[in-house]
Amino acid sequence: MSEPEKSSNYIVAEAQLLAERARRDKAAVLKDIGEPIELPGKALAIEVQGNSAWIAENTTVVKKLDLESGKVLQIYKGHTAPVTCIAFYNPDRKLLISGSWDKTIRVWDTKTKVLLSTTPDAHSDFVKTVVVLPSLNLLLSGGSDKIVRFWDLTDVTKPLQNAGSISSHTRPVECIAGYAISDTSAVIYTADTMGVIRVWNLQKEPETTPPLWRATARGELNHHRTRINELLVGKDLVWTASADETVQIHPAIEVENLSEDAAALKGPKAITHPVAARALLPLTLTELGEPYLLTVAGDVLRVYDISSLSDPELLSSTDIHWHDVTAIRLWYRTTVKEDVKHTEPWIVTTSLDQTIRKWRLTELLNPTPPPAPEEKKKTELEPIRESDLTEEEERELAELLDED
Repeated sequence: MSEPEKSSNYIVAEAQLLAERARRDKAAVLKDIGEPIELPGKALAIEVQGNSAWIAENTTVVKKLDLESGKVLQIYKGHTAPVTCIAFYNPDRKLLISGSWDKTIRVWDTKTKVLLSTTPDAHSDFVKTVVVLPSLNLLLSGGSDKIVRFWDLTDVTKPLQNAGSISSHTRPVECIAGYAISDTSAVIYTADTMGVIRVWNLQKEPETTPPLWRATARGELNHHRTRINELLVGKDLVWTASADETVQIHPAIEVENLSEDAAALKGPKAITHPVAARALLPLTLTELGEPYLLTVAGDVLRVYDISSLSDPELLSSTDIHWHDVTAIRLWYRTTVKEDVKHTEPWIVTTSLDQTIRKWRLTELLNPTPPPAPEEKKKTELEPIRESDLTEEEERELAELLDED
């Protein structure tokens, strides 16, 4: 190994060690905040219904947890690789739909936990997202094979019938959003890991069995530089979180008569973050209807006042995990005191630190600073070491490099 290579490897190894040490220190400080629920694996997706959280794990299972106690209520086993995405469909029964790296889409009855169907090779690569348009009996899926597929949900007791596809993306499709316009039409947005967002009109073909859907390109958005991590559509706006370190709000291009707020935006409004933006939660799209936008980037949750979409105001930043946050959801927490039921909005987050944590919304708007680490903080007068490694750690690192 050449000297420049050794030096480069040393710098990378040292940076990794310092990052791991910082995470260990932060874990000690934050270990009890947010009422953490420990998980055996990493939650790759989460949905909240009532007092339960449904999580897709990298351990190949889907779990239903009680958010109050953390108790596992149900486990869905069948996938043979990490489960990346989940969705619900409720015609007569409450159905759970899951997608996985094993390239399958599975449908489960949540009352009995029975696996109703498996659609093998739903994609030729990892299944990365599933979205249901319930009034159309239609499932949309996106995968690492760069394809968006449509699936008919009329009969879920056997492998799903393919109802059409989109193959114009040149990178994996990891985010889909959309809404029905009528019983035979819809608008959908599809986003890929290059940051390209495409908008489509979906039209149901007449008198076809099984039903078929045709997609017609409506337009394209290119205001992100790279991967879209989350995509939402609502209030005549497109809301996105991206690995380009921005959350952006863009007027919906398919709407002819925009709402006053959406029309006030002449183009995309970018909210810059210090690291990749992983997820977002516009409370204006929820039953709360409040003008707040919650975003997560790294292990920090930020709250913005978006009363003026063109000029969002940062209200707070809160350290909520010691590793990257993967998702954020709204939870209406219900408690009973003295026979009186109380419901209060809380926020639920998941992270690569293998925990689910819970946060009172009012406290996120006005956070309390976390406790300071026990070790003595450095001051400006304290001499700066060339490396934060201990002598023993430096010696071990040098021995590892010599072995190369």
